[in-house]
Amino acid sequence: MIVFQGKGNFENLSNTIVTIGTFDGVHLGHKKIVSSLIAEAKAANGTSVLITFNPHPRQVINPDKDIKLLCTNDEKKALLKTYGLDVLFEIPFTRDFSNLSALDFIQEYLVNQIHAKKIIIGYDHHFGKDREGAFALLKKYEKQFGFEVFEIPAKDIDDVVVSSTKIRNALNEGDVKLAADLLGYNYHLSGIVIKGNQLGRTIGFPTANIFCEDNSKLIPANGVYAVKVSLDNKWIDGVMNIGNRPTIEKNGERSIEVHLLNFNQDIYVKRLTIEFVDKIRNEQKFDGIEALKAQISKDIETAKQILKQ
Repeated sequence: MIVFQGKGNFENLSNTIVTIGTFDGVHLGHKKIVSSLIAEAKAANGTSVLITFNPHPRQVINPDKDIKLLCTNDEKKALLKTYGLDVLFEIPFTRDFSNLSALDFIQEYLVNQIHAKKIIIGYDHHFGKDREGAFALLKKYEKQFGFEVFEIPAKDIDDVVVSSTKIRNALNEGDVKLAADLLGYNYHLSGIVIKGNQLGRTIGFPTANIFCEDNSKLIPANGVYAVKVSLDNKWIDGVMNIGNRPTIEKNGERSIEVHLLNFNQDIYVKRLTIEFVDKIRNEQKFDGIEALKAQISKDIETAKQILKQ
């Protein structure tokens, strides 16, 4: 997959077949669109081109809102690459760009830069200033600009019954299994192992404290989860706790900690990728350390049973 940022050299690419969108999460609904794009490109012996934006438009248009995303930009690229996409064209989304009219976008990007031969969009996709651009506008300019426009039918998208909003809601409720069903893969996050207060080690359950560099990444609801952890290209079973550790600290900051099963190595500053498999329980306050230790032992056994499946 070739990645162009800002501007791309499309002169040597033949029969460019294009789609447009933010593709946050690259979920099953997105997969329908991307799969159609790639199939059309192969049938035309052409090039599949996906136009996306960085940062996410909502982060620029609503800067005062704490927008949480399903994918970091690097995660989105990695997921799209697995589909077999030819070209990812990443346009920097700025205030000035947000004021570009839909017609100017068509002329400047789809026609002058990409030389689009076919454009495939989802049935409810909008683009341009005030979301004025849609399928009808593209269809209007087909003959003038020499491209064809295809819309993914509503039924094809609705059959998947998925949206980024549904996935965010599921994760905000801790329902990582529903999120995985809608995404088509286990929700995951990556981060660096940092030094914590090492309380886990003192009670016999050492944990790796995870720092996620991108604060726009959506972290699932507080609770305890069965997880799979990727470290140095190896997968390790684990139990993750997200929350404020109410048994140990009165006003603790929210933390992300993972206990790796059957593992005892120094992994400070290592990067981990954590896949959420299922939620074990909500976060709760226990009557002392011994009660907490007993519950952690139960959580580990529950995680083992879940991860066996």
